[in-house]
Amino acid sequence: MNVIVLMKQTFDTEEKIRIRDGSIDEEDAKLVMNPYDEYAVEEALKLRDNHGGQVTVVSVGTERSSEALRTALAMGADEAVLIAEPADADEAVLSKLLAAFLKGRPFDIVLGGHFSVDRGSGQVAIRVAELLDIPHVGAVTRLAVDSSGKSAVAVRDSEGDEVTIEAALPACFTAQQGLNEPRYPTLPGIMKAKKKPFSRISPASLGLSEELLAPYTERSALAPPPPRQAGRLIEGEVAFQASELVRALREEAKLI
Repeated sequence: MNVIVLMKQTFDTEEKIRIRDGSIDEEDAKLVMNPYDEYAVEEALKLRDNHGGQVTVVSVGTERSSEALRTALAMGADEAVLIAEPADADEAVLSKLLAAFLKGRPFDIVLGGHFSVDRGSGQVAIRVAELLDIPHVGAVTRLAVDSSGKSAVAVRDSEGDEVTIEAALPACFTAQQGLNEPRYPTLPGIMKAKKKPFSRISPASLGLSEELLAPYTERSALAPPPPRQAGRLIEGEVAFQASELVRALREEAKLI
């Protein structure tokens, strides 16, 4: 069974984000594998161990993304691929690059995180599945592959409830928290990772023109949230408090 894991490198969730000249400053920031992608890597390793085959991790990013890919190799993945990220790439561009890569490889399952903790759009895996014309099941908390290797049953989180879905393979699944407990890279695993295949691919080698790689969206501005202000106590009669609250929500907070 060939399993492909779509993953990316993100900021550590405890990292303080700094903005410089309208862009996020990554120079001294701590970057890690996207936490939801850790579940995807772990599930891929379990599928390989139970059914045989190979686990390939692939990411679209800068050279720093190789750190996260090598972490996945140290966890036990067999091969890593880094696709160079074009400037101003959005989710549509990332999806096209990943789909173009996958079209040239045999696979049974595509796994990814339910969403990334930086952009949080949850779009990429769904777009890839659409471009490849394969089934997609999101927010998976349990996954079982049939002994024949032709179908899988996934249990997905649905706003506090569960939905069970059977999908024919090949298919794409995104991992939700609770799917498994990701393993830590061991020292032997880290040493073995240095000898595992690691490929670097340019967008041009995937046969995609500059026109196809033009982003669908454009970021107009980027700014940190305003400082949190102290709460305000509205005094007076109940009728006045209610009217003043509505006025503040409408005129000051712009929420209604």
